[in-house]
Order: sequence, then C-alpha cells, then structure tokens
Amino acid sequence: MVTTLIWIAAVAVLLGVYLSWTASRLDRLHARIDAARAALDAQLLRRASVAQELATSGVLDPAASMVLYQTAHAARQAEDDHREVAESELSQALRAVFAEPAAVEAVRQAPGGPEAVGELTAAVRGTPMARRFHNDAVRAARAVRRHRVVRWFRLAGHAPFPMAFEMDDEPPPLFTAEGGGHVRPGTAGN
Repeated sequence: MVTTLIWIAAVAVLLGVYLSWTASRLDRLHARIDAARAALDAQLLRRASVAQELATSGVLDPAASMVLYQTAHAARQAEDDHREVAESELSQALRAVFAEPAAVEAVRQAPGGPEAVGELTAAVRGTPMARRFHNDAVRAARAVRRHRVVRWFRLAGHAPFPMAFEMDDEPPPLFTAEGGGHVRPGTAGN
C-alpha cells in the first residue's frame, strides 16, 4: 500500500515537472514569435520608408515615383489582415522600378544616392531573413501546440494560434547578393 502511494506520488511529480517544462517551453516560443514579429515589422517599415524616400527624391521618373510611393504608403498603412498583400505589392513595385540598371545608376548619381542604394539593398535583403526567422518560430510553436498533452492540459492558455507571415519578398535582381545594388560600368542604359 505504501509502495503504491509512493509510485503514484512519483508519477504525479514527474508529470507535473513535464507539464511545467512544456508550458515554459511554449511560453518561450511565444516570446520568440513576438520578438521575431517585432523585428519583421521593423524591417518592413524600414523597407517602406526607404522606398518612400526614393519615390519623393525626384531621382526616378514620375510614373515610377508614383507607383513606388503609393505601394510603400499602402504597405505602411495596411491593417494586419491586409498587410501581407500590401507588402507583396511593394516587393513587386520595387522589382518593376529597379528592373533596369539605369534606374539604380540614376539613384547612385544623385546626392546621397550611394547611401540610399545601400539602405535599400540592406532593407530588401533583410526582409526575407526577418520573415524566415518569424516563420521558423511560428513553425516551432505550432509543432509543440499540436501535441495531445498540450491540448489536453491547455498549456497554451489563451494565446492565439501563431500564424506565419506569407508574402512575396523577392528583392529586385539588381539588389540580390550577386548584384548588390552595384551597376557595372558600361551596363547602365544597355
């Protein structure tokens, strides 16, 4: 009888430790999602801000400036449920505006142009990385939340189910690792 009570108590303690460890792990994953989302939001805001600055600089042709300004403004003002679409449209606008080396070279030749190209390059390259970190954290939290024990004991509490951020984040080809925002001499305007 005493031995049975000791075994029951040992199992209860082990179950309690396991549940506490799992709840702590889930809490850390949710904190990681929050931090990754804040970093992603900052990166997206940086990208839209740089795009708006370039659009209002007078360096680009009027049509490109208008398209870039409107999509960047829409991305900055978008509500959460429309944010992915607005950010994807900004990615598409950046690819359209900076499809030709001449557009990048025009920005480079303007006062402060090399810095602007550098900022835009960093912003468009950092966006996919920030999104990947966020979505990796979401994937890890979802995997833990799918376990039966987590559902049965409601270890996630009232935290909303984590959602990935899906958007078109492909940078303009001239701003990829190969292009780096640099135009080779003699290629501008070809």
